[in-house]
Amino acid sequence: MAKRLTKAKAEELYARLAHVRPDPKTELEYTNPYTLLVAVVLSAQATDKGVNRATGPLFQIADTPAAMVKLGEAKVGDHIKAIGLWRNKAKNVIALSQALIDQHGGEVPREREALEALPGVGRKTANVVLMEIFGEGTIAVDTHVFRVGNRTGLSDGKTPNEVEAQLMRITPQKYLRGAHHWLILHGRYTCIARKPECPRCVIADICLYKPKTRAIAPTKASAPSGAKSKKR
Repeated sequence: MAKRLTKAKAEELYARLAHVRPDPKTELEYTNPYTLLVAVVLSAQATDKGVNRATGPLFQIADTPAAMVKLGEAKVGDHIKAIGLWRNKAKNVIALSQALIDQHGGEVPREREALEALPGVGRKTANVVLMEIFGEGTIAVDTHVFRVGNRTGLSDGKTPNEVEAQLMRITPQKYLRGAHHWLILHGRYTCIARKPECPRCVIADICLYKPKTRAIAPTKASAPSGAKSKKR
């Protein structure tokens, strides 16, 4: 059995995911580039819903780097205590906010190197910001994208960087802008970790996942309720 999809199969896979979700968006709620950056930093090892519950009140009083620094690490921590690793994240939020003020005039930079130099910001976070805010064709690899990429045969990498490089090569240019969202939402709602819901999967007949469940004929699936969130 083949380990990787052909480019033609990959294109069909994305076409079906795009049909189900023609306008995919992040489920993190944000009001501007800065609040998206903070939300993504906070989302590491946390759910988007959990982050949104914490950042709703936080962003009402601090939606700029200056306001966040003024609020202070302790009060930021009070807002995000329900999020995993909240102490370190509160420290990073203040540090990156100060760095934005000192080095970038309070604005979120567009350059990858500048983004990754910010405290708490790695390649995945930089990719999300570059894609969501600046419209660049990047694919951020989190646990969902890693799983879906390797299960389907779009990739077979051992590390997030390997999977990202493989996805960038096989994803058709016309689908590159939405690829991250389609893969992450598919992983979150259909190709779930413990038991993928193959019978209702629109790409089941294309997917190379060997232990897939029965009923591999493509079906007309719709985005589950809550699969899309509006920016606030």
